[in-house]
Amino acid sequence: MSEHDATHRRNRGRLWVDIDTPQEVVATGVRTILESKCGESVFATVGPVDGEPDVILYDVIGLASGDTSELDRLRQHTGSVVIAVSYDGLRPDLEAVALERGAAAVVPLGVSAEQLVEVINAAIGGNLDDIPTVRTPDDAAFPGTEAGLSRRESEVLALIVQGRTNQEIAAECFLSINSIKTYIRSAYRKVGISHRAQAVAWAMQNGFPPPTERT
Repeated sequence: MSEHDATHRRNRGRLWVDIDTPQEVVATGVRTILESKCGESVFATVGPVDGEPDVILYDVIGLASGDTSELDRLRQHTGSVVIAVSYDGLRPDLEAVALERGAAAVVPLGVSAEQLVEVINAAIGGNLDDIPTVRTPDDAAFPGTEAGLSRRESEVLALIVQGRTNQEIAAECFLSINSIKTYIRSAYRKVGISHRAQAVAWAMQNGFPPPTERT
């Protein structure tokens, strides 16, 4: 039995998160967050590893050379949920490649510790689409993906263009008003705007449907 297999056996029953990055500072930072926020419920390793972690946080910088073999191996030969880790929209091209090659979602390194833990729990629970801080493969069908918007952020922004209030948007999306406010804040931050008039102008310039007359 390898040393890693022995470690995994000792940690059976805990959530296993592997951090696959060539950058030591990223590995150290993410591992520290997980250990401080999750305590004994999670153990983190730095890949590549033997076995199948529950979640693999894959640094998209590994795709910068054009070599997708490591990401392909993780997707094709493990049952792990692969979450691509990006750099707050600095390399949307690498994010797009990660999603095309089968990553379940993309999460920016700029998220808070609480949000990172939320993403990992959502990955295990299969509800990543409900997390406003991530992009998923389904986001490609919606306007605003080049700016890093998630599917839900795009949906909310489209309703803002149509003149809906936050309360109306919450009702149409079957979400709480606080969730809608969170999606709006994250969308505004990603595209560099601060209020509704700017949101409408930006959306109209980036492929969103124009406003329609309301009765």
